[in-house]
Amino acid sequence: MKEEKEIVLSTKYANPAPLGLFAFGMTTILLNLHNAGFFALDSMIIAMGIFYGGIAQVIAGIIESKKNNTFGFTAFTSYGFFWLSFAGLLILPKLGLATAVSETGLVAYLTIWGIFTLLLFIGTLKLNRALQLVFATLAALFFLLALGDATGNTSIKTFAGYEGVICGGLAIYAAIAQVLNELHGKTLLPTG
Repeated sequence: MKEEKEIVLSTKYANPAPLGLFAFGMTTILLNLHNAGFFALDSMIIAMGIFYGGIAQVIAGIIESKKNNTFGFTAFTSYGFFWLSFAGLLILPKLGLATAVSETGLVAYLTIWGIFTLLLFIGTLKLNRALQLVFATLAALFFLLALGDATGNTSIKTFAGYEGVICGGLAIYAAIAQVLNELHGKTLLPTG
């Protein structure tokens, strides 16, 4: 008589947060190096925004949903779609599919994302310090960019660029801390 083997389907998923944080952090740094005046807004930033900042974060968010993590799902899918919508703001007018966003429209866009980020920051108060810093600096970044556009003050936008590089760097730190801490089974990089 042949022995039957039981087949068990696993619902265990890898931690998607590092992917989402790396995608967010690296894309944020590149865009904000542009904001700080290091290079022009070009296809490198748009492609990064679509494929890594956008699609990779949406994938991370969907996996967070499967892990029953509402905060991770909301944050990663939202910021993934932020990057996709940002790319759309740049690409749609060039394709003749929409008019370019007005200065006031861009201020409203950045402000609403700042408010959304501030609300999510409140959620991070139940999480670690590294994520609190990511969301606090991101909220500040959106508000600084909105203020720079509202006033036309290029110094504010340049300062926002440097602040955005810090924000992206914090996200990368939070990502690599999760990867290395999980890999080694101990805290190598503290997240607070």
